[in-house]
This record gives sequence, C-alpha cells and structure tokens, in this order.
Amino acid sequence: MKRHVSYQWRLREMMAAAGMFAATDLEPLLHDRGIKLSSVQVWRLVTQTPERLSLPVLAALCDIFDCTPAQLIATKAENAASRKTATDDAGVAELPTTLRPKRARIRPEA
Repeated sequence: MKRHVSYQWRLREMMAAAGMFAATDLEPLLHDRGIKLSSVQVWRLVTQTPERLSLPVLAALCDIFDCTPAQLIATKAENAASRKTATDDAGVAELPTTLRPKRARIRPEA
C-alpha cells in the first residue's frame, strides 16, 4: 500500500502569534543565534515552503518561537488510492476455461 505524505510550513503563523508581520523582524533574531542568512533568504524562508532546511536553522526557529519542530512543520500521511489495473479481479467477468483456439489449416496453393 502506497502512502501520500505532505507537510505544511507554519512559520508565518508562528510569526503572527509572536507579533512579527515582516520577514525583516526575523532576520536579527536569527543573526543573534548564529544563523547568517541574507534578507532574500529570510524572505524566502518566511513566504515559501522550503523543500530543504538545515537543522541549525530549524533549531534557531524553534528557540525563537519556543516551539517544537512538530509545531512548526505540520505533517500529514494518508493512504494513496490504488490504481485499477487490467489484472484486478474487481468488476472483471470470469472467462470460461473451456474455450480453446481453433486450429489453423494450411492449404496448398493450387
């Protein structure tokens, strides 16, 4: 059974709960914890969902907002719907086993 896994980046929600509404508010707090990111990198971290995130940045964000990684990244996993194939038994009429192909006859040319 295949599973579909997704996640939601909740940094904006955490910032809003802390009264921070601009990415520039986060930059000095990260710098105080030894994370040196450019203004553009911090803006991307706030406005976009990252596909890769370093553990020092994650630890610094958790320290800033006094939260756990699970509060910052909401995950969801669910079973993926299986695809129907031609070999699935559901909805396929059973063929009789007594059917056999007719033998071919080869006739000489006249």
